[in-house]
Amino acid sequence: MTSEHDVPADVVERFGSYARETSALTARVHGRLAERLGLSQTDEKCLDLALRAEGPVTAGRIAELSGLSTGAVTGVIDRLEQAGYVRRVRDPHDRRKVLVEVTLGEEARSARLSLGAQAALAEVLSRFTPEERDVLERYSKTVIEAFRKRVVDA
Repeated sequence: MTSEHDVPADVVERFGSYARETSALTARVHGRLAERLGLSQTDEKCLDLALRAEGPVTAGRIAELSGLSTGAVTGVIDRLEQAGYVRRVRDPHDRRKVLVEVTLGEEARSARLSLGAQAALAEVLSRFTPEERDVLERYSKTVIEAFRKRVVDA
């Protein structure tokens, strides 16, 4: 959905600043989580991408979403598999295709929760009415869609 509303440059700059700060803090959260899981930040981020997929995912899809080469993703998957966070499985619909399935143990799930990111998000969202949260959700989805078109799908 597009709009006819002009956005002043100072508003774009302000929101850009918020986005950069959020991105930097999110990277730090992922860095701490990676450290707790004994992974590099790249490996943890790929694990996160696989975790958010609806079921097993191809290495190619992880490469596409992460921006890494397929060769680099093969190394990531090797390390994640060795650490016990994922396993390779055959695609039940095409036995020639290999999928990556997340096998996070309870310790890893606890590490993710112990950072308190979900609690912080719940605290922030509690400051907004349901109607305001609807607007925030629409904004977030629109930003994701716009960035995905320019970065992932380009």
